[in-house]
Amino acid sequence: MKTYQLGTMRRLVNAVVKRLVGSGLMAGNYALLTVRGRSTGRLYTTPVRLLERDGQSWLVAPYGEVSWVRNARAAGEVTLRRGRRSWTAALIVCDAQESGPVLRDYVRAVPVTRPYFDVRPDDPVDRFVDEAAAHPVFRLVEKAGT
Repeated sequence: MKTYQLGTMRRLVNAVVKRLVGSGLMAGNYALLTVRGRSTGRLYTTPVRLLERDGQSWLVAPYGEVSWVRNARAAGEVTLRRGRRSWTAALIVCDAQESGPVLRDYVRAVPVTRPYFDVRPDDPVDRFVDEAAAHPVFRLVEKAGT
């Protein structure tokens, strides 16, 4: 499994994707995730790819326990934005059994993240259950009035 590093190229790609998603020009399930820093209190924004499955929205951490994941766990909620639409969602941390099928669908839908997983898209779901500890999954529950 490849280890995620936020280098110069990734920062550049993220900056371009942020502009496209923020302006509403990026197709697909991309969104800008904003969360308050657990230590600094500052707001941090990063592009993410949401997964729609079984009538639910899911947030997957394909690169593991990175900063936005730790901040989101501490905050218990995030703000998401696509173009002009913005909403707040509570985060429900999923256990390994619930995460497995979501991770499998995510790996199939987002090929660029595959090197960060120790499983292949065609592996059985129990392999993804085993992988869940390395890739947190959150079910998103949109808060009323957002």
